[in-house]
Amino acid sequence: MLKIGSHVSFTKDTQLIGSINESISYNSNCFMIYTGAPQNTNRSDISKDITNKAHLLLKELKIDLNDVIVHAPYIVNLSNYKDERSRDFAISFLKQEIDRCEQLGLSNLVLHPGSHVGLGEEVGLKNTVDALNIILSKDSKVNILIETMSGKGTEIGYKIDHLKYIIDNVKYNDKIKICLDSCHLNDSGYDISNFDSILDEIDSKIGIDKIKCIHINDSKNNISDKKDRHSNIGFGTLGFDNIINIIYNKRLENIPKILETPYVNGYPPYKFEIEMIKNKEFNPELLENIVNYYKNI
Repeated sequence: MLKIGSHVSFTKDTQLIGSINESISYNSNCFMIYTGAPQNTNRSDISKDITNKAHLLLKELKIDLNDVIVHAPYIVNLSNYKDERSRDFAISFLKQEIDRCEQLGLSNLVLHPGSHVGLGEEVGLKNTVDALNIILSKDSKVNILIETMSGKGTEIGYKIDHLKYIIDNVKYNDKIKICLDSCHLNDSGYDISNFDSILDEIDSKIGIDKIKCIHINDSKNNISDKKDRHSNIGFGTLGFDNIINIIYNKRLENIPKILETPYVNGYPPYKFEIEMIKNKEFNPELLENIVNYYKNI
């Protein structure tokens, strides 16, 4: 079964109900949220009443709770422990995000593994592992999905071996899963046109069963550019056919595929990109169609 959706908003007043309604307006059957702004620590309380109503709505829509993905905020950097204060902040804030996931009844939290900011990759990876060993316990209810990164700046996680190191060294690594990002894989140096070879490497080093989410993005960059700039589906360097091959790969069936493509002139592209993906046919006039649609409603 194709599970396709996008990042949607999560606001103070409507919370998960609003996220669901936005998602279904795009004809999605899965989606991803941030429980607050990804760049800051401002968070509103989770409403138990809204959450209960949202769960009933998801059941009615036949959307599995496991297909509702949460993304941790960008400001959480487990890799950078130049001082005790930054370490304590990162651990404390991620614990809060995990608690918010539990309140929402959601079990999959995507996490950027971090940037070492000059400490070196080995130290950065060890810092991320040490933090996860503090955060996770045998009773943890939320999976941490480590995302594959582009390698911009001092990011870790741009190699499959980095993810393997984290998984191998976290004590409760049954709670550690992975999230692939098509743009990030390309920008870090993996050849998307030979996607099955990437899956083969993941399977041999980590296990393909660890993949629990895929971010579907085209890229503005060439392979190995390490820049991380997303493009709309079919309008970047990955190309429509390569992206379709990822989405419909039989080895990744039933895994949520989440669009994080850029807005077009301020308008969300997801309804149209999802339609194009379902039809498996590239629409070269997609961007113009998006603008015209929103201008006329």
